[in-house]
Amino acid sequence: MCEKAEGLFTQPQFTNCNMKPGILIIPLLALLSCQAPQEEAPSLPNIIYILADDLGYGELGCYGQEKIETPNLDALVASGMRFTRHYSGAPVCAPSRAIIMTGKHSGHVPIRGNDEWNSRGEVWNYRAMFKDSTLEGQRPMPEGTITLGQLLKQAGYTTGIVGKWGLGAPHTHSIPNKMGFDFFYGYNCQRQAHTLYPLHLYKNEQRVFLQNDTVPPGTQLAEAADPYDESSYADFSLADYSPELMFEEIQGFVDQNEKTPFFLYWATPIPHVPLQAPKKWVDYYREKFGEEEPYLGNNGYFPTRHPRATYAAMISYLDEQIGELIRQLKESGQYDNTLIIFSSDNGPTYAGGADTEWFDSAKPFATNYGRGKGFVYEGGIRVPMIAGWPGKIGEGTTSNHVSAFWDVLPTLCEVAGVEPPEDIDGLSFLPALLGEQQAEHDYLYWEFPEYGGQIALRTGNWKLIRKGLQKEPGPFELYNLEVDSLEQNNIADQHPELIQQMQTILDTVRTEPINDLFKIPYFGDSSQAN
Repeated sequence: MCEKAEGLFTQPQFTNCNMKPGILIIPLLALLSCQAPQEEAPSLPNIIYILADDLGYGELGCYGQEKIETPNLDALVASGMRFTRHYSGAPVCAPSRAIIMTGKHSGHVPIRGNDEWNSRGEVWNYRAMFKDSTLEGQRPMPEGTITLGQLLKQAGYTTGIVGKWGLGAPHTHSIPNKMGFDFFYGYNCQRQAHTLYPLHLYKNEQRVFLQNDTVPPGTQLAEAADPYDESSYADFSLADYSPELMFEEIQGFVDQNEKTPFFLYWATPIPHVPLQAPKKWVDYYREKFGEEEPYLGNNGYFPTRHPRATYAAMISYLDEQIGELIRQLKESGQYDNTLIIFSSDNGPTYAGGADTEWFDSAKPFATNYGRGKGFVYEGGIRVPMIAGWPGKIGEGTTSNHVSAFWDVLPTLCEVAGVEPPEDIDGLSFLPALLGEQQAEHDYLYWEFPEYGGQIALRTGNWKLIRKGLQKEPGPFELYNLEVDSLEQNNIADQHPELIQQMQTILDTVRTEPINDLFKIPYFGDSSQAN
């Protein structure tokens, strides 16, 4: 008989085939089975990329957080790798997500800021969007954009996104199901995600209506309401909590693809405000933190009786979901063949009652407005990244490799065995994951047309920043991150030669954006439209 010989990540092969004597005609199948074993292609690992929303570098226990508990992500670090010098694509949502999808940094990616496509009408009117779906969503990515989803589909993956899309509106070519994803469930529009109790979500291209009332973001407490009475906030905790519904779809997607390789992009809206979280976790942190002042909605989104407790509750709830997903993978036998990467789209927020300074959310970097979300300082763009892959990534390891979101596409393409486009800016960090020798970037570049217009350039340990590029450019800021990672000592005047060298890079690192909204006069871009 044929003895079975299996190799790592290979299909069964057979050797030592003995045929009975006297058989003169041997079936072709038998002949083929006794030939020398053919080399089989490795089986594809599942890939799960989890993207938190506005989670700061210091908001996980494994990155130094002391108030918020994240035992499951801490355990993933213990069994995998923690990156200490990983950067988001931009200091706000949409461009970061576009950079993940395209592998291009913000000097080349079409989407370089948040563009709500205001020319359509009342795009910020929550009720109007519900009545007219053409008001939902953001301006589409250009037709012909090659995405990570499309590339992994070519490699043989079933692809799914659950969570927040934000890269194109309903009824356009730039929706998940037309951009490389077999399955989509969640928010098409990032403005709709300004409530975690929405009127509807999307399943593929269709709206799924939820059992929630119309409570538009920005709604305040009733005029006579007692802000210290928890019942005054009942309108802001409704029936269908979107992170719970989305996680149920994640579990279903994983279960349905138990026998086939899958890529899951989990783009959770947590912990982006509004402050809305399951009661059990809010109660847990109420007891832990003690009494606190309510948030009355004066800085956007919704009022909240226990803002600090609720913010911590959101992060611990996400951590709990990640733990449940890992348990599901282990029980189904999928875990050992699954690469899990966790990160965040930008630094911590300053809005909606989230007291990120109290949590020291960008620790060790500054968290205050001007240094966190919306800005190209370390607190706004340096983000956690955790990777786990049993048998491939060393347990409890740390990588100091300098990487960024535009590296995600080539990394996952290399994992999947598919060639990325030639015009990307990314560099695969798969060697770093596997503990092998890793090529390094010559530089990392960020361009952000909003918040006054900003650029940042990191080359080696040097980081150059310039702000105010939409009107009156501010001075160059130069920091040596090796000795001043907190960016406290601007030494630009001491190194004019470095400024000149980095200016040479700036002269060639970008192209003029096709969207007038993202043009920056500092670079000589053509005049912006009104």
